[in-house]
Amino acid sequence: MMFVTKLTRLAAGCALAVLMGTSAMAAEVTLKLGHLANEENIWHKAALKFAEEVAALTEGRVEVVVYPNETLGKEIDVINGMQLGTADMTITGESLQNWAPKAALLALPYAYKSLEHMDRVASGEIGDAIEAEIIANAGIRPLTYFARGPRNLSANREITSPDQLNGFKLRVPNVPIFVAAWQALGANPTPMAFSEVFTSLQNGTIEGQENPLALFKSGGFYEVQKVVNKTEHVRSWIYLTIAESSWDKLSEADQAAVQEAANRTQAFERELFLADEQALVTDLESKGVKFVEVDQAAFAARAKDAVIAAVPEDIRPLAEQIFNN
Repeated sequence: MMFVTKLTRLAAGCALAVLMGTSAMAAEVTLKLGHLANEENIWHKAALKFAEEVAALTEGRVEVVVYPNETLGKEIDVINGMQLGTADMTITGESLQNWAPKAALLALPYAYKSLEHMDRVASGEIGDAIEAEIIANAGIRPLTYFARGPRNLSANREITSPDQLNGFKLRVPNVPIFVAAWQALGANPTPMAFSEVFTSLQNGTIEGQENPLALFKSGGFYEVQKVVNKTEHVRSWIYLTIAESSWDKLSEADQAAVQEAANRTQAFERELFLADEQALVTDLESKGVKFVEVDQAAFAARAKDAVIAAVPEDIRPLAEQIFNN
C-alpha cells in the first residue's frame, strides 16, 4: 500500500509539473506592473483583477506580474524604467506632467464639481488630449483610469468658509498649484514631506493638513486632528498605464484583450472605491472624527483665478474649459 501511495504521489507530482510547465510555456509575454500602494489598497486589488482578466482573455498568452509597495522603485523610477524597458506597467497620474504638461489637469483644485463631472472630462475630448500627449511625450499609454478620493482639510476646529482661514498654517505636498490655491484662500500653506506631518501636527508647527481620507487614516492623523472639513478641493484620477514599447510587443488580438481587461478593471475598481470611501467615513467617525459640511462654492470661487494662473499658459484654455463646464 505504501508503494502504491508513493507511486500515486509521484504521478500527481509529475502531472503538476507538466501543468506548470505548460502554463509557463503558454505565457508568450510577461508584463511587470509596479505600483506604490500596499496590498490592502484598492489599487493593488484592481491590479490583481487586471492580471486575472488579462490571463483569461489572452488564454494565458500574456501574464501580468504585480509588484506592490514600490518593489520596482518609486513612481518616477518605475516610469523611467518603462521608458528604458526594465518595467512594463504602473499606476500613475499627475507625475506624468514632467513629460506631458496636460497631465497637470488631472488634479486642478476645485475644477471638478463632482465625481460625475470628473468622469465626463476624463472620458471626453480633454481626457483624450491628455492621453495623446502622454503617449507622444512619455512613451506611456494610459489604458484606463481610477478615481481618487477627494482631498479634505483636517483641523481641530470647524472651517466652513474661506474667511475662517486667515493665516491658517497647513501642510501641503510640494505641488505649486496647491500652494497657489491655499494662498488665494487666505491660508499659510507649507510644503512638507508626508512623513513629517504627524509630528508637525502634534507639536503645533502646523494647524492642519489636506489629504484624501485614506491617507488621513493611514497616517494616523485622526489621533491629533478631530475635524474633517469637507472642502473636497481636489478631485482627481490616476491612470493604469503600459509602456508603448511593451504595448507594441503584443499582437493586435492581445492588445484588444489587454484593453478589454483594463475596461473591466475600471468597473471593478470603481465599485471598490465607492464602498471604501463610505467605510472610511464610518471607521473615522468611530474614532471620534467629526465631518463638517462647508461652503464649497465660496472656496471654489476664491481659488479659481489663482489655480488657472498657476497652470502653464499653453493649457490655460483647457483649465478654463473644465472650470466652466
